Amino acid sequence: MIRQAKSRDIRALINIEHRAFRTDRFSQRSFRYLLSEANAVTLVDEEKPRGVQGYTMVLFHEGTSLARLYSIAVDPHHHGKGIGRALLRAACHAAVEHGAAYMRLEVREDDARTQALYRSEGFRPFGVHKDYYEDHVGAVRMEKKLGPARDPRLARVPYYPQSLYFTCGPAAMLMAMHALDSKIKMDQTAELRLWRES
Repeated sequence: MIRQAKSRDIRALINIEHRAFRTDRFSQRSFRYLLSEANAVTLVDEEKPRGVQGYTMVLFHEGTSLARLYSIAVDPHHHGKGIGRALLRAACHAAVEHGAAYMRLEVREDDARTQALYRSEGFRPFGVHKDYYEDHVGAVRMEKKLGPARDPRLARVPYYPQSLYFTCGPAAMLMAMHALDSKIKMDQTAELRLWRES
């Protein structure tokens, strides 16, 4: 079950950090800040009686449509169960709920397995940070557009450029009318008729 992390989860989160990462680990103080004060969402995957098996953390930036997948980790004892993918999807869902249009992340250049997971979930690389991690390994920067897929049932609005400088409104009306009824012609005659009627 994926749920919002609580302060009581900090010990479990630290244990996962130490099992999952050799470097760049969060401290207890960092977790406490990120859970209580940061503009962030932290989610955990918990299964009873095993407890917390993984977590993900998303940061938000005021005034932008970007979210950042700050960290994601699964206890190595629970690899291969789809926990990482479920947490990644939950992180993207949380970002959408916070109004983010894009999610960005960094992943180690030498971690092909995790890069493949991100690619399979729609993330695409757009750059590299050299010497990014404590052990001097670079980071691949990746991004995913979070907007919902376009509903194919929605009508595609055609484009009609206004033919006269004063017919902006009628031209826009013609496009909307044609999208609803393809029998309506979009030409200057219809454009001027709408202008006169308005």
